[in-house]
Amino acid sequence: MEDSYYRMQPEGGRPVAPAPRNTAVATRVIHVGAVPVGGGHPVAVQSMTNTDTRNVAATVSQIKALEEVGCEIIRIAIPDMEAAQAVTAIKKAVHIPIIADIHFDWRLAVAAMESGADGIRINPGNIGGRDKLAKIVAKAKERGIPIRIGVNSGSLEKHIRIKYGGPTPEALVESALLNLQAIVEMGHEQLKISIKSSDCLNTIRAYRLLSQRTDFPLHLGVTEAGGLIAGTVKSSIAIGTLLMDGIGDTFRVSLTRDPLEEIQVAYEILRATGLRHRGPEIISCPTCGRCEIDLFSIAEEVEKRARLLTTPIKIAVMGCVVNGPGEAREADIGLAGGKGVGIIFKGDKILKKVDASLLLEVFWEEVEKISREKTMTKEP
Repeated sequence: MEDSYYRMQPEGGRPVAPAPRNTAVATRVIHVGAVPVGGGHPVAVQSMTNTDTRNVAATVSQIKALEEVGCEIIRIAIPDMEAAQAVTAIKKAVHIPIIADIHFDWRLAVAAMESGADGIRINPGNIGGRDKLAKIVAKAKERGIPIRIGVNSGSLEKHIRIKYGGPTPEALVESALLNLQAIVEMGHEQLKISIKSSDCLNTIRAYRLLSQRTDFPLHLGVTEAGGLIAGTVKSSIAIGTLLMDGIGDTFRVSLTRDPLEEIQVAYEILRATGLRHRGPEIISCPTCGRCEIDLFSIAEEVEKRARLLTTPIKIAVMGCVVNGPGEAREADIGLAGGKGVGIIFKGDKILKKVDASLLLEVFWEEVEKISREKTMTKEP
């Protein structure tokens, strides 16, 4: 296959991990609504609602909450025609692009696009054949709407699964490329690709292989990753590894949790890989026998409040008055507690001493003050 949208495999046909690469020259650019994806643009953070899409008020409420914490693209499930038609009202009430998630019924994809969806996600393998796929592609081309080709380990075409003996990385890549070729041949190239597995290592191997075979933008993710702990670990390892390889243009952290937590984890992955910095970085100690305050509750509340800040500052939440300022002197601001008393510090200098019962509220006033100051210094 020598078409421009394929990259040749290395000699012998065996996949190898690519060298770190500059995403600015590695992938094409598409636009999901006003959000550019690919071509070196900032890696876009996505999530998916878990409301009933037909319940417009609930869906809008959840999307607005996700917008507030930094979600840049939102996907909504389209199980039936009523949900497809609800896209119109939802889109009018929110500010970020909406992707309609479609399975099995091509008519829902067409209806969602006609209702104003900014993009659609389909698995061409379960959409009902090439003729039905062609109807989706024709509508997407007509309206200039991007399509995400979403291949999952649990929904591979039967002949590919048999060929490889299961959902191997090579099987996922073959499915994605065959579907990519079909859509490109239909005349539409506003495309991005995902090939998700619930297996962390298979996900890494599959995306590394795919990145050598195409220059279309890649959407990263580990499907059915699990709850907060398991899902965060698997997503961080797989997505973080690929981002460090220079692979990936947008992603979703999939957790069996409130979608707000998906966004929080996503930005921590971006921060840890050095790609984007949004909002505060929180460092906190694990506590020890010297801790005399309820640090777990304080740290949890600080994390919750910090979701709504966009300024990249470093906050320290420490349990011990003796060691807190010394161990966290690189923070912009921090707190530590003792028996009945709390301190607020900047660097290794104590800023305030307050009663322990007032510590959190006084501390947060100082955090917001620093956040405002940093924001003002960035303004022209």
